[in-house]
Formats: sequence, C-alpha cells, structure tokens
Amino acid sequence: MVLFYHLVKLPSLVLAHREDDDAIEELIKRGNPNSPVYPFPQTEEDFQQMAEILKRKLGNS
Repeated sequence: MVLFYHLVKLPSLVLAHREDDDAIEELIKRGNPNSPVYPFPQTEEDFQQMAEILKRKLGNS
C-alpha cells in the first residue's frame, strides 16, 4: 500500500517541485517500459505528426 501511495503522489511531487531533478529522474525511471517510444521530431512534418499523436492521446481531436 505504501508503494502505491508513493507511485500516485510522485507526479504531484514533481509538479510541485519542478526544480527537483531527483524527483523527475525517479518519475522517469518508473515509467511503463511497454509504452511506445516516439523519435524526437526532426522536420516540420515530424512536428505535425507528433502534434496529431498528442491530440489523439489527449482526446483533443
């Protein structure tokens, strides 16, 4: 139960203390290893594709 509490509270902690690099690093480490990996956009077309992906993921289509 304690671990679940910390997993839920970590994103809130990072948002409240954006300068805390250790908290941000820990949040990244706890990410889902099965999540898809998207390459960093290199061209204007790449940026447009990334924007569309984000819109779909966030439900703002």
